[in-house]
Amino acid sequence: MRHRKSFSQLGRPASHRRAMLANLVTQLFMHKKIRTTTAKAKALRPLAERLITFAKQGTLHARRLVLRIVRDQQVVRELFADIAPVYATRNGGYTRIVKLGRRSGDGAELAYIELVDFESVRKEKKEKKEKKKTVRETPAEKKAEEQNETEE
Repeated sequence: MRHRKSFSQLGRPASHRRAMLANLVTQLFMHKKIRTTTAKAKALRPLAERLITFAKQGTLHARRLVLRIVRDQQVVRELFADIAPVYATRNGGYTRIVKLGRRSGDGAELAYIELVDFESVRKEKKEKKEKKKTVRETPAEKKAEEQNETEE
């Protein structure tokens, strides 16, 4: 019986579930927003919030506790250096789940889970990508410019 059990097993053995949630939380901290099923997002939220709370402490012990789950040291560095300071004054509520509707293949309910207050980071990344696109030229454009320069 599942009386008073507060977590979803997600139809997986414990080891698979832990590994999947560790991968999801790593991707969430890396990209600040991920798209997954609603059930996985709801299972991921408490784990992500607990890790951010550890990162806010900033101690070596807290870093080691986070490294038990997030195995990527670069992501842990980013969590402690970039993400935790944003939430220094906030007491919980670091993530948001936005429902998207159903997936066409199997009808699973989809959702975005994202870090709150990181919308500006995504906008800056988009602006950088757009600048890179305008700076880059195709080989045909380079040839055309070279021909124009030689004609003048």
